[in-house]
Amino acid sequence: MTTQQHSNGTLIDRNSKIEAETRTWVSDFVISLNLCPFAESVRDRSGIRVHCYNGTDLEQCLKVLASELLDLAEKDDFHTTLLVLAHSFSDFDEFLDLAAMADGLLEQLDLVGQIQIATFHPNYQFDGEPADDPANYTNRSPYPMLHLLRESAVAKAVAHYPDVESIPERNIEKLRELGKAGNLCSIAQKAASSDTDKTQKKS
Repeated sequence: MTTQQHSNGTLIDRNSKIEAETRTWVSDFVISLNLCPFAESVRDRSGIRVHCYNGTDLEQCLKVLASELLDLAEKDDFHTTLLVLAHSFSDFDEFLDLAAMADGLLEQLDLVGQIQIATFHPNYQFDGEPADDPANYTNRSPYPMLHLLRESAVAKAVAHYPDVESIPERNIEKLRELGKAGNLCSIAQKAASSDTDKTQKKS
């Protein structure tokens, strides 16, 4: 086996683990706690694309993001994309800078009104809230990630859901109650482990 083959194999294995952890977080945290009432049906229709960016270069990251935005806008193979930044933007302030650039990229690509971008980060902190507020877990994830959503799909989903405006406040109340009970951290940690990790721990 050549060094290049070994490197590619290692990268594939790493990406598979990152994708598994991300999908487990979606299922065991976001869906299990019903933080997003629309996520389960999208997952069950295999409508969630997970793309892992392994680099650390900002310019290259924006190129990958542009490609993913255009793919989501032009293709019907999937409904939403999670762009996982597993090896970059661990600093939350730097991540927020990236998020601002991502919104600018939407304008450059003339995708405003077609695609929207949500943000998730391991150290997510709402403006004006303390870092240990359990409400921050509504947007905390195993890795920094940009969630790309097709607006037509979002509009269709919310049209059939009563009182959409209450979802954020309801989620905050739920997570704060779990925080008070001391259960939130353990739930989040379990959800951040891939199915492979869980199997290995049981064996």
